[in-house]
Amino acid sequence: MFEIFQYDFMINAILACLLASIAFGIIGTYVLVKRIVFISGGIAHSTYGGIGLGYLVGFSPLYGAIGFGILSALFISLLRKFKFQSEDLLIGIMWSFGMALGILFISFSPGYAPNLMSYLFGNILTISFEEIITISILDVIIFLIVIIFYEQFLAITFDEEFAETLGLPVGKLYTLLLVLIALTIVILIKLVGIILVIAMLTIPPSISIRFSNKLSQMMFISVILGIIFTLIGVLISYYLNLVSGATIIVVSIIFYLISLLFNRGKSKLKTNIKDNQ
Repeated sequence: MFEIFQYDFMINAILACLLASIAFGIIGTYVLVKRIVFISGGIAHSTYGGIGLGYLVGFSPLYGAIGFGILSALFISLLRKFKFQSEDLLIGIMWSFGMALGILFISFSPGYAPNLMSYLFGNILTISFEEIITISILDVIIFLIVIIFYEQFLAITFDEEFAETLGLPVGKLYTLLLVLIALTIVILIKLVGIILVIAMLTIPPSISIRFSNKLSQMMFISVILGIIFTLIGVLISYYLNLVSGATIIVVSIIFYLISLLFNRGKSKLKTNIKDNQ
C-alpha cells in the first residue's frame, strides 16, 4: 500500500482529500442545517460558466469557477433581498444558464479541452500542485472567516428573526455564507465534480447530525468523515482503476446507509439544535 507515496499525483490527491474535507465538512454543516441545498446546487452548476471562460481566455478554469461562483452567490443574495416570489425558478434558470455558458465558451475554444470531464465528474488523481496551493488558500480563507463569524453564523442559521432583533446584519452575513459555499464548491470540483458536489456537501453532515446536536461537534465529525470517505474512495479508484469522484460518492452513500441502520431514531433533522458552548 505504501508504494502509492512514490507517485506525486497520489500525494497531491491525498493532500487534496485532507484539505477539501476541512472546507466541505464545515460549510456543508451550514448547508444542511439551514436547508439551502438547492441554492448550493445552483451555485455549483453556475461555476461551469467560469470553467468554460477559463478555457476560452486561457487562464486556470478554477479561477473562472471562483469568479462565477461568487457572482452567483451575490445574485442569489440579491434575489433574497428583494424577495422574489419565484426565487426557486430563478435559481433553476441560473443553474441552467451557467452550464449553457460553459458549454458555449468551451465550444468557442480552439483545440480540445482534455480535462473537461474532470470538472463535471471529478478526477482527484489529475490534480496539480498549483491547484493544491489554490485549495490551501481557499481553505485558510474559509476557516478564518468561519472562526471570526462563528457566533453570527450560528444565529442566522437557526433563527434569522432573532438574529435581526440582536442587531446583526443578517443580509450581509447570509451573503458571506453563500460566498463561502461558492469557495467550498470550487474546492470540491476537482474532487468529485460539479455533478456530484452536492453529495459531498450534505452526506457527511447528514451522518454527523445523528451523533451530535451541537454545531461545532457536527462540523468536526463531518470533517473526519469527509477525510475517511475521500481517502477510501481515492484508494479504491486507484487500485481498481475507477472514476475517483463517483467512487468517493458511492463510498459516502454506503456509510450513510450504514448510519441509518445504527441510528433509526435520529433520522429527522431537528430545527431546535443549540450550541451549548
